[in-house]
Amino acid sequence: EAAPALLKVNINTAGAEELDGLPGIGPVLAQRIVDWRTENGPFTDAAQLLEVDGIGQTVLESIQDFIVTEDTQE
Repeated sequence: EAAPALLKVNINTAGAEELDGLPGIGPVLAQRIVDWRTENGPFTDAAQLLEVDGIGQTVLESIQDFIVTEDTQE
C-alpha cells in the first residue's frame, strides 16, 4: 500500500535531514544523495539513486513508495 502523496519525499528538493527519515537511509546516505544531486543535477527517476554510492536495489525498493522526483502536488 503506497503512502499518501503528501508524505512522499521529493528527492530533488529534500535536505539531508528529510532524506534521513526514509527507510534504510541514514545520515551518511542522505548526505551522499544531496552531494550526488549537487554534482549531477536533479534525479530524473528513482532508479538514478542506484548511482549513489551505498544505495543498491534493496534500498531502492524499500524507499521507492516514499519518494518522488518531481512536484506532484496538485
